[in-house]
Parts: sequence; structure tokens; C-alpha cells
Amino acid sequence: MDDGSFSGLLCQESDHTFLDEEETFSDLKSQSVADDEYVKMLADKEISFGFKRDKSFVLSQEIECARLDSIAWILKTRASFGFRSKTAYLSVTYLDRFLSRRPIDSEKLWAIKLLSVACLSLAAKMEEVNVPSLTEFQIDEYNFGSSVIQRMELLVLHTLNWRMRSVTPFVFLRYFITKFWNDTPPNDALSRMVALILAAMREINLVDHRPSIIAAAATLVVLDQSLTKNELECKMNSISYGGFLEIEDVLACYIIMQKLDMEKFNTPDSPNLSPTRLRKTSVLDYPTVSSSVHRKRKRLTFDDSDQCIDRPNEKRFC
Repeated sequence: MDDGSFSGLLCQESDHTFLDEEETFSDLKSQSVADDEYVKMLADKEISFGFKRDKSFVLSQEIECARLDSIAWILKTRASFGFRSKTAYLSVTYLDRFLSRRPIDSEKLWAIKLLSVACLSLAAKMEEVNVPSLTEFQIDEYNFGSSVIQRMELLVLHTLNWRMRSVTPFVFLRYFITKFWNDTPPNDALSRMVALILAAMREINLVDHRPSIIAAAATLVVLDQSLTKNELECKMNSISYGGFLEIEDVLACYIIMQKLDMEKFNTPDSPNLSPTRLRKTSVLDYPTVSSSVHRKRKRLTFDDSDQCIDRPNEKRFC
């Protein structure tokens, strides 16, 4: 199977349903605003993907740390290849959806790294015009062969039921921009929203929050960094079709993004919402992948005895 063969197997949908983050506000203004029925269709679609997950499911500390490393690698590699922001977001969505359905043993953290490579490769095949060869998707301490990555791709596709065209927050931005702003937004507003969405991937699990919730929170933070809960609720209630948005969920994401935005611009904490204490994260800077152990890169093939991800009553994918 060649590197690009998956593109012909995945279900195709019209690209016009997804907002490019590179669109300018003049472009947004000249286009028709997404109406309530269209947004309702998108909301129904995102719900069909299984957002939210079972609250009883919790990642172990080791897997959570490995997940953060994977996100750092995805963002770094996305920047290196010049991929769209949507490609990075889809990659992490695949990662979180996979981990919520098929946990990986803490003793096999290398499998998380392989998983991140497969998720980014699949997202690139879904979204990018020019997709690098599989051998170009590499992590510092490992040298995964193409056949290994392809097998992990197939495992991801199978685990996610081949449903890869997931809704992302970017498709909702046009709707919320036109609903929340009376005047033309500042020139950097859209880039700040995109940066906040990408930064928030490290703070929240994407299976926990629907993309529309994340988009609404990012738009509100850029609109006003110091909204109270009541003010936020009034904003949400001003939308003619806002019933699909849960106020408490929007508020939770707003608090996280508010903190991220404040740290980026070094502004004092708002006294109104008392954000929870979060680790420092630069919104626009892409973190690098670091490792406490510098070792020779290990080339893995499916001949290695530990290459399988073992799960009870499931087929060994070797």
C-alpha cells in the first residue's frame, strides 16, 4: 500500500463546510453568514462523533505526559511542514478519540509516539495538498519504518470506525464572529482565536468538549478578556440558535483560554472568574519535544515482540 492510498478510501465531503483559518475578515464579510439551520446541522454532526467521553475514564499520569509530548511534537512538526492549523487539531482529535476507546499500557509509551505519527499522517492526508512521505514523520528517539506507521494508521482507522472527517472549531468561527461582534473585529482577532484553540489542546482533552464550545470560548476571549459569568451567559443567549451550547461548558473553556491569553499578553488575572491555576503556556510559540534520556534512535518493525498493543479479547495487530 503506497503512502497516499488512504485518501481514496476515506469518505469525501465538501471542503466548503470547513473554515480556513487563513481567511481574512473581508472574506468573511463578503460571504453569507452561516444560518441557524446550518449550525444546527454541524452541531448534530459533532455530537454524532461521541463528544463527550465517559467521565469515569481517566488517563494515567504517564499516558497524560506522553499525550502532552505528542501534542508538542504535532505542533512542532505542523509548523515545520507548513500544515494548516486544522491539520494539527484533527491530529490531536484522532489521538484523544483513540485513547478514549483503546487505552495503551503505561509500559508502552513508545506506542503513544507511534500513534502521534499515524494521527498526524492521517490528518495530513485528509487536509493537505502536499503530504510528506511516511519516513519524513519522525520523532527524535525513534525511527519508525513506513510499514510500522501504516499498520498503526490502519489500527487508528479501525478504532475510529473510519470516521475521520471530524468537525473542528474553525468551521464555527465565522458564525460566532458575526454573532458576537457589532463592528469589524481587529485584524489580529482571527489569528488569536486560532492560537488559543491550538494552545488549549494541551489543557483540555478534545473528547471532553465539543468543537463548537471551544470555538465559542475562543471567540468570546478575543472579544472580551474579562467577561463575568453573567455577561458570558447574556452573550450566549443573544444568539438566536444557541441552545446547542452548554453555558457551563463554554465557561470552563473560556476560563482556560482567558488564562492562556492573559499569560501571552502578561495582563493581570480577572477578578471576576478566578481562573484555575494552570501551567504557563505561550499561545503562539510551538513547544519543542524534549526527552530526559538521550539515546540512540531505535528502528522498530512489526517483527519486534513488543510491537503489538495488547488488549483483552481483541485481535493482536502484528
